[in-house]
Amino acid sequence: MKHELGLLDGTMLVAGSMIGSGIFIVSADITRDVGSAGWLIFVWIITGFMTLTAAVSYGELSAMFPKAGGQYVYLKESYNKLIAFLYGWSFFAVIQTGTIAAVGVAFSKFTAYLIPAVSEDNILISTMIGSWHFTISAAQLVSIVVIVLLTFINTRGIQSGKIIQNIFTSTKLLSLFGLIIFGFIALKGDIWHANWSHAWDMHKLNVDGSVAGYTTAAMLGAIAAAMVGSIFSSDAWNNVTFIAGEMTNPKRNIGLSLFFGTLIVTIIYVSANVMYTGVLSLHDIAAANKDRVAVAASHAIFGNAGTVVIALMIMVSTFGCNNGLIMAGARVYYTMAKDGLFFKRVGTLNKFAVPGFGLWIQAIVASVLCLSGKYGDLLDMISFVVVIFYVLTIFGIYILRVKRPDAERPYKAFGYPVLPAIYILMGLVFCVLLIIYKPIFTWPGLIIVLIGIPIYYITQSFSKHEDQTDLVS
Repeated sequence: MKHELGLLDGTMLVAGSMIGSGIFIVSADITRDVGSAGWLIFVWIITGFMTLTAAVSYGELSAMFPKAGGQYVYLKESYNKLIAFLYGWSFFAVIQTGTIAAVGVAFSKFTAYLIPAVSEDNILISTMIGSWHFTISAAQLVSIVVIVLLTFINTRGIQSGKIIQNIFTSTKLLSLFGLIIFGFIALKGDIWHANWSHAWDMHKLNVDGSVAGYTTAAMLGAIAAAMVGSIFSSDAWNNVTFIAGEMTNPKRNIGLSLFFGTLIVTIIYVSANVMYTGVLSLHDIAAANKDRVAVAASHAIFGNAGTVVIALMIMVSTFGCNNGLIMAGARVYYTMAKDGLFFKRVGTLNKFAVPGFGLWIQAIVASVLCLSGKYGDLLDMISFVVVIFYVLTIFGIYILRVKRPDAERPYKAFGYPVLPAIYILMGLVFCVLLIIYKPIFTWPGLIIVLIGIPIYYITQSFSKHEDQTDLVS
């Protein structure tokens, strides 16, 4: 692999992969769960703290193992091949491919604001397959075209993907900062006062404006449920670790990219939500049409032109986000294949020194998820699965300090051992609360992870059989 990505490129990949469509949408659901401005901002602050803590903790691992595959490699070195494979399997089955599909569909949905013909309501194919009603909309086809286009561009070399990433990420960062600044200029004093006068009164806020109180225990469940959206919106920051094999001075630049990228996004996310509470009432946030809070805020700021403004912003945001996801994801499958845990051909590079076959397999799975219409169900469980593996990876820092006390550590986890321990505790509490209060988010995710166990042993048996065949021949 060619070392062609610097610190700026890494930072743009972190920020660009994190910011998709979530910040424009999920605050509606969070507001319905917590019902107040203070708790809305608290959810985003605590998510930002967890993300920053995890990112600076990963700096130690990225400096120890500056190679393609990132988190997969860290889990393999800390635990064993099985744990690493379960992460890679989950990553391929739902985490990365499901996210690519969802971001692609978000792109097409907001494109429909400008070009109604590509709307999800424009059904191109409708047929019955047994008892299953199968449909394909124009929006689904557009999302697949975007995925295929970005995949093709990334198969032409790391430079192609890098240029798109830097252009689109810088554009959406500037656009978001602009939206936030204009929002604060247009801040409405009466709305601000109404939203913040009872900022810490937590309750369930329904779309019809009615409210329902929480018991103390239910408040914890509400916070955990609310954080599903903010954690999903803040995910994918670790994508830069997957392309460590193509970074210049990865021992230094991966850790710095993680810190700068997550810090920038955290500032944007918290600022955007503070801005929302200054231009929209809590009811308007909670009852936003199809949860499009940013559209409602943009309309309040810019008038009727706000819809076009936000549609263009989200198109730029999701296009750049998917480029980063597509670019980084295939590097995990490449490293898995090198370890004999994925199709052998995925472990090869094309003439442009990128894992072309892995990119296309990823595109196929993501496209199928687009057509299935079930990507939303898959994404519901991503936050739970992702946090489990983040906790395992950060706990790996403690394991490696014992297993390899003399290993070179150019960078050590900031705040060790306290900050990583705080993240682990918070992550475990989050997962336990979801198991108790939102089992629909947990058990399907756990099942997908556990399905990987028999697949791992089947893969290993095939690998051993191939090795024996090679020896005989």
